[in-house]
Amino acid sequence: MTNRRQFIATTALAFPFIARGAAPAAKIIETKVISQQPEYYHGWPTVVRRQNGELWVSWSGGRESHVCPFGQVHAMTSRDNGATWSFPRVLLDTATDDRDSGVLETAKGTLLVSTFTSLAYEDHLAKATAFAEHTDKGWTTKSMPPEQLAKWKSAQARLSDAERKAELGEWVIRSTDGGKSWSNRIPTIVNSPHGPIQLKDGRLLYAGKQLWAAERKIGVVESKDDGQTWQWLAEIPTRKGDKNAYHELHAVEAADGALIAQIRNHNVANKGETLQTESSDGGKTWSEPHAIGVWGLPSHLLRLRDGRLLMTYGHRRKPYGNQARISADNGKTWGEAMILSDDGIGGDLGYPSTVELPDGTLLTLWYETMQEPKLAVLRQATWRLE
Repeated sequence: MTNRRQFIATTALAFPFIARGAAPAAKIIETKVISQQPEYYHGWPTVVRRQNGELWVSWSGGRESHVCPFGQVHAMTSRDNGATWSFPRVLLDTATDDRDSGVLETAKGTLLVSTFTSLAYEDHLAKATAFAEHTDKGWTTKSMPPEQLAKWKSAQARLSDAERKAELGEWVIRSTDGGKSWSNRIPTIVNSPHGPIQLKDGRLLYAGKQLWAAERKIGVVESKDDGQTWQWLAEIPTRKGDKNAYHELHAVEAADGALIAQIRNHNVANKGETLQTESSDGGKTWSEPHAIGVWGLPSHLLRLRDGRLLMTYGHRRKPYGNQARISADNGKTWGEAMILSDDGIGGDLGYPSTVELPDGTLLTLWYETMQEPKLAVLRQATWRLE
């Protein structure tokens, strides 16, 4: 029986579009923490492999917690397929909270790093201030130590109310010299944690959500000039009965040319599941989102060299961790869940992204709050499909 299973698995790897009944499994080679600054909370990373083999990971660093005013965009690199990583560097630090970061290398060799600015911390600050001044009116909150509250207030005072609101936006920064220098922020209209992708026709496509516009639409924008400017392309329709509770999309171009976007869903129907929508005309129109039978979110999509699609996603209920699934039919169906990690202590984890290494090994990277150290770290798993 063992030999038969091995034969089926091998056949599925060699002929993925024929042996669709075979269910691949993940063999974990190594899992480790790669963070080097335990004094910071690390959140929402993305990893990419450049054409020269160098790995880049970007994330929101410099933080005190999941929500705070101190977020910066950090990055580090690896030239040995993730065995070791460079010391982190700061790519962007505005006077508000710089959050989730995606990273992409375009066909021209340009590095694009995406992020968005947020004032979500203001509610926490207001509650902590009211608690400290004994003027809270029923707010349930934890008090801040006086030193921490003073630090938050000082960060808040860097800008006026109007200036802080003017800072809100969805952005990319560009580097055309391998990451040595970076452009000013470029508005992208939408945002999503893992950022844009490049299509075979050369366009950059960004599936995401308008975070600060009144409509807060989800859809896709495109860039035809290597990420220097972005234009609205198409809205993604809302499923019948749903409200505007779609978030954190990511897209991939399948081997047959179809575009697939997956959506973090918080509507009543299929709450906590990943929804999917497809486009067969280059992103101009999209199907109504539908459930794919996957509890977990948000997802990252990758087309493997053999043409199969891989989705990796956080699993924020027991077993807390990260999972992966394979599609051998260009996203029409998805296989059984493969466990990449299941030792989490709670739901403050996930946002995995994956790259394929030259020998077919996969490297998945995510953020996670562990027992130790106190603040969230970056973890990675090196694994193979069997």
